[in-house]
Amino acid sequence: MDHHFVGIPELTGVPRVAVVIDVMRAFTVAAWGFSRGVERIVLASTESEALALKESHSGWLALKDGPPAAGFDAVNSPGLLRSRDFAGRTLVQKTTAGTVGALAVANAPLVLCASFVVAGPTARFLRTFPQTKDSGPVTFVVTGEGGQAEEDLACAEYIAQRMAGGDVEAAPYLHRARTSRAAADLAGGLRSGYHPDDVDLCLEIDRFSFAMVARQEESLTVLRPVPSWPVASRSVAGSGKDPGSP
Repeated sequence: MDHHFVGIPELTGVPRVAVVIDVMRAFTVAAWGFSRGVERIVLASTESEALALKESHSGWLALKDGPPAAGFDAVNSPGLLRSRDFAGRTLVQKTTAGTVGALAVANAPLVLCASFVVAGPTARFLRTFPQTKDSGPVTFVVTGEGGQAEEDLACAEYIAQRMAGGDVEAAPYLHRARTSRAAADLAGGLRSGYHPDDVDLCLEIDRFSFAMVARQEESLTVLRPVPSWPVASRSVAGSGKDPGSP
């Protein structure tokens, strides 16, 4: 299956199939959120929008990058999120790179958001989903550092190799991510809203058994977990129904 890798600034037009990568930490956090019971994640373009969405919908919660802040219920850290109970809740997420990349391709017919913790399921979904067969190349959006983030590029390349079929050794890709600048910044405490286990949690290959699909629901871009086996095209591409759960 043809594919290519681009940074957010390099996006032109609307891809047919987009896989948005943010390893450290947006789409690791999103996967952990689903594992802790989140029903759906609404992607916000600004912190102000995230708070406005939360305030206008009873029971919704909001999450952002950086340190805790008034109005936000969680920060973008898998280590800080993993013990929370979000059963049945809607989470509004705003981050520096991951949500920006997803919103940039939100009008694509098929958008997946991914990190190492859902890499295998994402590859299986791409390999088996009918919409990817004749839709042109898969566009991997490398969100960090203007498309140069080593951890995101390593994850994108790993998923692309898994998508092609056959066995792929994960260790070299995980090593690239572990020795990336983002990992060093996290380990060194240079990013706010951080837990000491965050790097390790971001590098747990295939921790979860679902892929994550973003689609338009009314005026919102909504991320949901889906099975990594084939599902009906209509259910993902815009019916407004939940196509699955972890």
